[in-house]
Amino acid sequence: MKRILFEVLLVAALIGAGVFGFMNQKQASSAKAKITDLTAAAEAAEKSVKEKEGTIKAAEEEMQALQGEMAGLEQKSNQLDAVKAALSNGSTLTDLETMYKKEKSLSAERQVGMGALRMLTKGAEDPATLESFRKALQMSELGDRKNTICAAQLGLVAAGEKIKVMSECLPKSEKEGHGDKDEKDAHSKDDGHGKKDDGHGKKDDGHGKGKGKDDGHGKKDDGHGDKKDDKHAAPHWGYEGEMGPEKWGKEFPTCAAGKSQSPLDIKGPFVKSRMVVSADYKEGPLKLLNNGHTIQVVVPPGSKMRIDGIAYELLQFHFHRPSEEKIDGKPMAMVVHFVHKNAEGKLAVLGVLLKEGNENPGIKTLWTNLPKEEKVEYAPEGVNFNPGNLLPREFDFYSFAGSLTTPPCTEGVRFFILKTTVNIAKEQVQAFPFKMNARPVQALNGREILSN
Repeated sequence: MKRILFEVLLVAALIGAGVFGFMNQKQASSAKAKITDLTAAAEAAEKSVKEKEGTIKAAEEEMQALQGEMAGLEQKSNQLDAVKAALSNGSTLTDLETMYKKEKSLSAERQVGMGALRMLTKGAEDPATLESFRKALQMSELGDRKNTICAAQLGLVAAGEKIKVMSECLPKSEKEGHGDKDEKDAHSKDDGHGKKDDGHGKKDDGHGKGKGKDDGHGKKDDGHGDKKDDKHAAPHWGYEGEMGPEKWGKEFPTCAAGKSQSPLDIKGPFVKSRMVVSADYKEGPLKLLNNGHTIQVVVPPGSKMRIDGIAYELLQFHFHRPSEEKIDGKPMAMVVHFVHKNAEGKLAVLGVLLKEGNENPGIKTLWTNLPKEEKVEYAPEGVNFNPGNLLPREFDFYSFAGSLTTPPCTEGVRFFILKTTVNIAKEQVQAFPFKMNARPVQALNGREILSN
C-alpha cells in the first residue's frame, strides 16, 4: 500500500515538473520574440535618428548657402538704393529728356534706357516708364538687339505687366525651373538686322525674326510655324495655317495695326527722287543659314551701301519665293533682300527682283552649298562669295518707307527695289528649299513711292 502511494506521488511530481518545464519554455519563446521585436525597433529608431541628423545637416548647409546669397543680394540692394537716391531729384532724367527732344526719333536702345531711368526716378507706376519699354520692344528685332528686347520685356514684367518673355531673357535658374531650353537660332543672333532669326536665316533679315530664332523674318519659330510648349518663348509664326500672315497681328500688333507695312504692290503715280544710292560689296568667306523661313547668307564686315553719302553696313541677305514686292500687280519668281544698318541703327533694304530666265552663276554657287541642317550656320571650306554678283549694273530704283516683312513687323525700314531684274533659271527656283515664303502685299495708306 505504501509502495502504491509512493508511486502515485512520484507520477504526480513528474507531471508537475513537466507542466512547469513546458510553461517555462513557452515564456522563454515569448520573451525571445519580444527581444527580437525590441531589437528591430531599436535599429529602426537608430536609423531614423541618423536620417534626421543627415536632413538637419543638409538643411544647415543650405541655410549657410542662402545666408551667403542673402549677403550678396543685400549688397546689390544697397547699390540699387544708392542709384535711386542719386536720381531721386529727377535732374538727370530732365536733362536727358531735354537732350532727346532734339531727336526726331529714338532708337530702341535709347527707349529702353529711358524706361530704366524713369523706373528708377519715378517708379514702375509712371505711364511714361511703361511707354518707353513698349516702344523699345516694338522697335527691336531679334539678333544683335536681343539684349534690348530682353531689357524691355523684363522691364515691363518688373512694372507688373503680364507679357510673354523669351526664354533667352530668363535667369538661368528660372529657365531650369520651367524646363526651358536655349534655342540656337532664335531668337540666333540678329544679323544686325533682325537676326533673331531668319531674316530668313537664324538671323532676322531686318525683316523679322526667325526660326527658333527669328528668321529676320520673324521671331522664335522653328522655321515651320510649329509651336513649342514653352509659355515663356516668343510667339511662333509661319506663312500658312494658324500662324500665317493674316494671323500675325494676334501676337505681333504692329503687323495688323501698322500703317507703313511691307511689302507693297509698286505702281504709279510716282514721286521724283533725287536720292543717290550705290553699293560697294566685298568678297568674303561664304556662310549660309537655313533658319526655317528662308536661306540667309551672313556677310562679313566691309560691304556697304551708301544713301546720299551715308554708309549702311550690309548685314545679311536672304530670299523670298515668289517676290514679296509686286510691280503693277505682278510678282517675280523670287527676290533677294540685302539688309543694311547705319551707325544710328536705321535699317535699309535693297531688293533685287529675280526673273525666270537663264541660269544665274551666283545662285548656282549658293545653292551648291545649301546647309543640310536647319538653324546651323554652314561655312563650306575654301568657298568665297561676293554679294555684288547678284546685283544688276543699273541702279534705278523705287523707294518707299516700310517695315520688316516678318514679325514683329517693325516700321521705320527704308526700301529700295531696283527696277532692273536679274535672271534665275526655273530649275534654280525649284531648287530653293521653300515653296512659298512671301508675305502678301500691304496697304499703301497714303505713302509716296519714289522713283529716280
